[in-house]
Amino acid sequence: MAKEKKGVRLEHVSKIYKDPKTKKEFYAVFDTSLNIEPGTFVTLLGPSGCGKTTTLRMIAGFESPDEGEIYLGGEPINALTPNKRDTAMVFQSYALLPHYNIFDNVAYGLRLRKYDRATIKQKVTDILALVGLEGMESRMTNQLSGGQQQRVALARALVLEPGVLLFDEPLSNLDAKLRVQMRTEIRRIQQEAGITAIYVTHDQSEAMAISDQIIIMEKGVVSQIGTPQEIYYHPKNEFVADFIGEANFLKGTLVEKNGSDDKATGVARIGEDKVEVQEVGHLNVGDPCELVLRPESAVLADEGQLPCKVVLSCFMGSYQNYHVMVGDTLVKITDFNPKNKKIYDVGDSAFVVFDPKNVHIL
Repeated sequence: MAKEKKGVRLEHVSKIYKDPKTKKEFYAVFDTSLNIEPGTFVTLLGPSGCGKTTTLRMIAGFESPDEGEIYLGGEPINALTPNKRDTAMVFQSYALLPHYNIFDNVAYGLRLRKYDRATIKQKVTDILALVGLEGMESRMTNQLSGGQQQRVALARALVLEPGVLLFDEPLSNLDAKLRVQMRTEIRRIQQEAGITAIYVTHDQSEAMAISDQIIIMEKGVVSQIGTPQEIYYHPKNEFVADFIGEANFLKGTLVEKNGSDDKATGVARIGEDKVEVQEVGHLNVGDPCELVLRPESAVLADEGQLPCKVVLSCFMGSYQNYHVMVGDTLVKITDFNPKNKKIYDVGDSAFVVFDPKNVHIL
């Protein structure tokens, strides 16, 4: 669908705002450098106030960087107004024209660009088929469900054949089931169109489901960039590990190290017990360390690495949900397919068992 796949590059971009109460200036986005490859789906993810929406609005042209330069397909665009940039935005509020039907909403941008009637009809028909709204051209927007309105907003952006498509939390007004359905549709449409997409959300499961790359932001700074698998299995810090999925953090000390490269193995002491660990090349013997253990990466057994006491045991159908105390640390365990397994009750003593390959060391 896109005339040209365009990448986006940010070089040392910052945005400064003034706090209305204190009158002090602060960085909403600080010294951010990104390189978004053409044709990829990239998500800016983080909690409220982390700078993700400000970053998106600077790419769109609704905000101007106070420092740094933004490039679109190799062209510097800081000085260009939003309508001069080869981008299109899908808003959280849809921003549809209520007195127009579906066809006229989607055709609106094409008419502004002075396309002839035959071209407009062909382009609108094609794009409505892509988003699954063919045959509904004459319906008014107030006759549509939330999901259908979102498809109209997506079609209106795509029909202009932008180099880059921008999404500002587009699914936040939909119910949970429809959100899952629409995120799958957005990913399908992006792949069929072959367009570069930059998507803003605070929903980590949404980001995991649709992204080629995730950019996690915290307090205006990029914390980590990687594929969903890299972010989940190899978080760079506690914030990233805790923000993406659930994570247990076990504090200890490295007491043994074998090897010197990134793949070095070792032994960590957790309380009075020792556990094998991997990929400890960044640590030295005696250094404090933190083990990131995902709930689904551990089970309970009568023998194992870390003794514990069960404080919660809850059957959830597809899994048994445990909370256990390892010393003074609460550890959550998701034991899938519990049928025919020993179920531990509250008050039972047990051991936490895990494969060292499934533990990430911070």
